[in-house]
Amino acid sequence: MTNTIKKIREYIEALPLGQPVTSQEFMEFGSRAAIDQALARLVKAGTLSRVTRGVYIRPKKSPYAGEVPPEPIKVAEAIAAETGSVIQIHGAEAARRMGLSTQVPTRPIFYTSGSSRRFNLGQMQVLLKHVCPRKLALYGRPAGIALTALWYLGKTVVTVETIEHIGSKLPRSEFEVLCSSTRSMPGWMHDVFVKFKATARHA
Repeated sequence: MTNTIKKIREYIEALPLGQPVTSQEFMEFGSRAAIDQALARLVKAGTLSRVTRGVYIRPKKSPYAGEVPPEPIKVAEAIAAETGSVIQIHGAEAARRMGLSTQVPTRPIFYTSGSSRRFNLGQMQVLLKHVCPRKLALYGRPAGIALTALWYLGKTVVTVETIEHIGSKLPRSEFEVLCSSTRSMPGWMHDVFVKFKATARHA
């Protein structure tokens, strides 16, 4: 047990303050039971803070506000790594980043291929919302953010002009990836891209 605690402490002391870390990263340091006990002791000692199930951080403290919670996206990414799932920002945030909406989500929400779950970062509640795999196509790249925005806006809003606008926001290579990914799109979105390509050919 003492050796397991020592190895975990050395590992986390090499991390930046506020960096999320998952229990999975400690598996080489001992048995599951020994690791769980070691983590519990390190949390009690204040060396680690438990964010949510399986995710911890090396606490970052402010002289004015106390412990500073990590960025929600970093915790969401850590959970994805821990569970073997993928994540994407919420459609409202994606639409805002694409300049297609001014709506700002009232709390951090992320789409995931894993199970839905909630956790708190200080006074802020974060939600991971399970969605179908097709809505996570192209995750982790700008084209995926654009696709998520289109899903969110829906068929009554998305037009050829919407696609043109996205084309002005994305790097050319990413826009080409988006345009070539129509198999990942619902029928209504596919049809808009067909119209966009026809319009572009005749422009």
